[in-house]
Amino acid sequence: MENEKKINDDTQSGNKNTHDRKPIFRIMRFLLIFISSILITFSLILFFLYGVPLLKELTPKHETKISNNSDLKKDTNYKKQIGLLSKDVQRLALKFNAYTSGQSYIVVNTTENRFYLYTNKKLVRAGFCSTGSLTMLKTEKGDKFWVFKTPRGKRTIHGKITNPSWNRPDWSFIEEGLPIPPKNSPARYESGVLGDYAMSIGDGYLIHGTIYKRFLGMPVTHGCVRLNDEDLDVVYHTLNIGSKVYIF
Repeated sequence: MENEKKINDDTQSGNKNTHDRKPIFRIMRFLLIFISSILITFSLILFFLYGVPLLKELTPKHETKISNNSDLKKDTNYKKQIGLLSKDVQRLALKFNAYTSGQSYIVVNTTENRFYLYTNKKLVRAGFCSTGSLTMLKTEKGDKFWVFKTPRGKRTIHGKITNPSWNRPDWSFIEEGLPIPPKNSPARYESGVLGDYAMSIGDGYLIHGTIYKRFLGMPVTHGCVRLNDEDLDVVYHTLNIGSKVYIF
């Protein structure tokens, strides 16, 4: 009886030990699966970040070979296509030279809010600018509205001004909720907000300085092109009346 009791106790003890170990095995298995998942995910990320671009570089690329086939050069259609392409190249070259003459000109990118100043077809200055915000302002009655957009296309420098004063238009007062003064009222003139120089490009639009330098590189203006002091000084003394202004 004592032996049987001992055997039963041992059996129960063994079952108890096995039962106690099950949670530990489950935790270890969960940790193993979790760690494996992390490693697999990390490996996949590394593969797509570095492996795929490397495979693309190692993949043989198709190279276009220049043919010296004399029969092809004698073909009528081939000669016709070459002639048309040559005329297109000449036309584009003339157009490019007309747009990029030896005179100084400036290019304004309204998407990236950057400008590029050229002299003798060489880039001499580049930097950030601010252009139109593309927002709309309406009167309370809705009978008038303004869209603050920098005009695209080819323009020219119409005039150059030093120490300019801003003649505030009607929308400036409407925007601030102020009463609109008469046309020649001194309240319309404000000094020191356009920088040291201003260049007119027609229709009331200017290239000028700004007191809001922290906004350069962003579309925040009412249509004019704003530059910082250093860039404005170079642009003003490089461009002349009649110089081209290309805005896109």
